[in-house]
Amino acid sequence: MKKKITIALIIVAVLAVIGYILVSNKEANKAKTDIVAQKNASVSVKTTAVKTENISLDFVANGNFEPTQELTFSAEKSGKVVRILVDEGDYVTVGQTLVIVRSDVVDVNAQTAKATYNNAQADYARYENAFKTGGVTKQQLDQAKLALTNAGANLKQANINVGDTRVKAPIRGFINKRYIEPGSILTGMPASAMFDIVDVSSLKLRVAANETQVASLKVGNSVNVTASVFPDRKFTGKITFIAAKADESLNFQVEIEIANNKENNIKAGMYGSANFESNQKQELKVVPRNAFVGSVSSNQVFVVENGKAKLKKVTAGRILGEKVEIVDGLSHGELVITTGQINLQDGSLVEIIK
Repeated sequence: MKKKITIALIIVAVLAVIGYILVSNKEANKAKTDIVAQKNASVSVKTTAVKTENISLDFVANGNFEPTQELTFSAEKSGKVVRILVDEGDYVTVGQTLVIVRSDVVDVNAQTAKATYNNAQADYARYENAFKTGGVTKQQLDQAKLALTNAGANLKQANINVGDTRVKAPIRGFINKRYIEPGSILTGMPASAMFDIVDVSSLKLRVAANETQVASLKVGNSVNVTASVFPDRKFTGKITFIAAKADESLNFQVEIEIANNKENNIKAGMYGSANFESNQKQELKVVPRNAFVGSVSSNQVFVVENGKAKLKKVTAGRILGEKVEIVDGLSHGELVITTGQINLQDGSLVEIIK
């Protein structure tokens, strides 16, 4: 009996020891887990201080080249296309014949108008001589003169119609698109489109500038322009237009006109940059461009306060290369987060990586 009691006590003791070990291990693991969780709650970030620097007011603005003159050339009169004298890609000059329209009826009308005019001219001459001798009245002479005037007007219009059968280019440029073929029937109402003509001998680059940048610009100022496909070539442009009113993004449209080279290497639609040089400097608060959440237009950055990330609304000014001017919202020396923002929320714990 005593032996059974002893065995039972031993078993109880062993179970107690095992239970104690399990509880101790559980508490130790929980402590380790808490430490890891606390460490993982902090997001690793890099920061930089808001600085006040002496910044050049030069800036670069990007846009697309546009033709200074382009036209969708449409028919003024109805008719059937007999011949087309140009094709897409051809360069045309003002007054060059592009299309010949069927002219049978027009030619007959012109001949009739010419004959009528000649007859009215002869009648007026006879009436004028007869009036001098008293053979006709003044009223008859005036009627003959009116008939001659009307015949002259009809002949002039008939000649214009003959000219209209040879459709001529109203501007110089390249035929960018052709809408008609031989045999096409042209209509005047609504007008049939025939060609797109684009003049790229000079181009305009349309860019945007904010209120601070546009304040230093004037119509007539010279600007250095480059095309993305020709980065080593520089073109000299001149500001021809500055918008009097800002657009929805609070930017002002600026147009710069440049003369293309002889080969017309720059095409309308290409990407270009305007380099505005002011030769002036100004003390500005700046932060790195990558400090902004998403993009500069978001006007939001994270700053570090008491070990936490705080989302701040700021007012961004000029983009100066890889730096951005801060007009309002940040103070000199504040720490802005430059990497790691994608993992942050307002109030997140942060660990600054040196």
